[in-house]
Amino acid sequence: MATINVTAENFGDTIKDNGIVFVDFWAAWCGPCRMFAPVFDQVSEVHQDAVFAKVDTDAEQGLAGGLEISSIPTLMAFRDGYLVFRQPGALNKSAFEALVQQVKDLDMEKLIAESAESAKS
Repeated sequence: MATINVTAENFGDTIKDNGIVFVDFWAAWCGPCRMFAPVFDQVSEVHQDAVFAKVDTDAEQGLAGGLEISSIPTLMAFRDGYLVFRQPGALNKSAFEALVQQVKDLDMEKLIAESAESAKS
C-alpha cells in the first residue's frame, strides 16, 4: 500500500478504522524527514496489511500541536486504535522493519488487560 496523507479531519477515523497504522509526522524543510521518507515508503510497499500515513506538520499545525509533536520526524504506531509506539527521529530501514514486525506481533488482549489493571491502581 502506498502511503496516504492524513489531516485533522480524517486522523481519528484512520486510527479507529484500521488495525495497524504507522504515522510519520514530517515537514518539507526537515532534512531528517526527507531522509526517512523513502524508508517509510519502501516499508509501506512491503506491508500491505498496515496503513502508512503521513502528516505534514506545517499544513496540520493544529493536529501536530494537539498530539504534542515537538520534534520531527516523529513516528507513531497504532494497533486497534491504541497508541503503541511513539518516537522522534528517523529510523533506518532495518529498524523500521523490526518495529513493524513488533507491532504486528503484539498480544493486544494482554496489553489491553494490563492497561485496564494499571488504570485501576
